[in-house]
Amino acid sequence: MTVPSSIPMVGVLGAGDEFLRLLEDRLEADVHVRGNEISLNGSPTAISRAEAVLTQMVTVLRTGQGLSLADVANILAMDETETLSPAEVLTSSILSHRGRTIRPKTANQFRYVDAIDSHTVVFGIGPAGTGKTYLAVAKAVQALQSKAVSRIILTRPAIEAGERLGFLPGTLSEKIDPYLRPLYDALHDMLDPASVPRLLTAGTIEIAPLAYMRGRTLNDAFIILDEAQNTSMEQMKMFLTRLGFGSTMVVTGDVTQIDLPTQMKSGLKEAPSILEGVTDIAFCRLTNRDVVRHPLVGHIAAAYDVYEADHVGPATPPWRRP
Repeated sequence: MTVPSSIPMVGVLGAGDEFLRLLEDRLEADVHVRGNEISLNGSPTAISRAEAVLTQMVTVLRTGQGLSLADVANILAMDETETLSPAEVLTSSILSHRGRTIRPKTANQFRYVDAIDSHTVVFGIGPAGTGKTYLAVAKAVQALQSKAVSRIILTRPAIEAGERLGFLPGTLSEKIDPYLRPLYDALHDMLDPASVPRLLTAGTIEIAPLAYMRGRTLNDAFIILDEAQNTSMEQMKMFLTRLGFGSTMVVTGDVTQIDLPTQMKSGLKEAPSILEGVTDIAFCRLTNRDVVRHPLVGHIAAAYDVYEADHVGPATPPWRRP
């Protein structure tokens, strides 16, 4: 195949040929480059697969958007039976800030973002590193900037790793801060750091423990419940019934990381059996293939999944022992 002369070959091959090495490692076809000509050797199936991957890379580069090593890895990872093209996924954008564009990186992330646009309540369920919270916060900031909502409300249950607020030192604000820190981190990636305190002070952005939602009706807001696997059934019902007019709700969590007492059912784990099929509610499930942190994170998560599938279960944490 011939790469258009308008596209620098470094964009296709990567700095120091890092993309080329990844292609040679992952593809069954041999890849040979001379000038802007790329030749492929191998079985017809291998050549067809390699051509499809290279075509997607060139399609992305034609838009003027560069490729990263992670982008090339994601193109390679997308199954050939996937109805969405890698280029369609990688060229969609949510938000741009300080020269950096936030966009979905996988087909499931694309569907998740699309579901947020088209549904009032969306559940994003999947393992760590799949972008559930980060993309939801990006959509919230986008909605605020476009004036689709007048405020953002971010909340989490204040129970993780067996700890409860009473065990932590300091004032209430100091106690809850560690639980809410990931939400602050995401906001600082998407807004000017100086504007975050101002928006928090004005109430335009509210970050609070889930208990603070009780008794409220949340109108004209983009509301995110993070770490929802640690909500009880009653807390999940309480949260969902806070929904007001002109609002969007996104509920995120990982049902394999439940830190509730053993006898307590997770509100997130039970939600699909209760709510799936209800109009205007979407359930988006992400997997280890959607992990967008360091590539090693996906391998670690997959290894733990295999271990837990082969054993009765992980060791009982100290706080759950009788």
